[in-house]
Amino acid sequence: MNNFRADLHCHTTCSDGTLTPEQIVQLAKESGLTGLSITDHDTTDAYEKAIPLAKEAGITLLTGVEFSTVLNKISVHILGYGFHINDPAIIKLCTQHKQRRLDRNLAVLDLLAKQGMSLTYEEVIDAIPVEKASTGRSIGRPHIAFAMVNKGYVQNLQEAFKKYLGDDCPCFIQGDSFTVDETIDTIHQAKGIAVIAHPHLIKNTAILNELLKKEFNGIECYYGNFFTDANQRWVKIAKHRDWLITGGSDFHGSAKPNLSLGRSWIGEEHFQAIINYLSILNQ
Repeated sequence: MNNFRADLHCHTTCSDGTLTPEQIVQLAKESGLTGLSITDHDTTDAYEKAIPLAKEAGITLLTGVEFSTVLNKISVHILGYGFHINDPAIIKLCTQHKQRRLDRNLAVLDLLAKQGMSLTYEEVIDAIPVEKASTGRSIGRPHIAFAMVNKGYVQNLQEAFKKYLGDDCPCFIQGDSFTVDETIDTIHQAKGIAVIAHPHLIKNTAILNELLKKEFNGIECYYGNFFTDANQRWVKIAKHRDWLITGGSDFHGSAKPNLSLGRSWIGEEHFQAIINYLSILNQ
């Protein structure tokens, strides 16, 4: 299987992507992917539809999710893989994150209103067209940004984040969050693997050094549009720590048009290493 490619980082309309789970699986097939993981923020809802469709398409589907955490007041994203989608620990953490997001989103809308940009929560929910089955999806800043574009407050998503929603901008709120250790423990409790997401984006050296001391199982070495040299830094770190190597595009559809599904991926060797590791965990 020399042509084996697995994209282990993408998002659907169940969180902040613009393609449905059905469309993601179809696009994966059209893109020649052999393996896939849908890593929506704080939800595994996509798998109800994705699992039978992936089987029919001949795509090996690995369960996944992406959680936001905070380490020393810095946002850190963690990917979880290989757990059962109905695991109570994962479901509980997803539910807690959704409430955290709701509280933060409402606070952001209050700040936007003070800037003269009034938005209802219904307008935010409806910002990205989705199927009725996805109405319980995880809502975040990208949805607010889309709503701002729809109301004519900004020209595009980039402007929304650069002026208002991005870190340290006037309408940014960190909100309550879970720690890195709490999230790792939950993923391990569910017999899944915990992976550092897109370390390429972590600019704080002290935070990175702290993360590398944690009980992770792997690190996302291949990410987005980064080239070989940037990726190899993380491959070396993974091998030094005997960690699993993962990779993915972070595909969001039109929310991030510069990232195509399958842009970053791992081959059969690294994918099979993940499968083997999970098999041992579940013995």
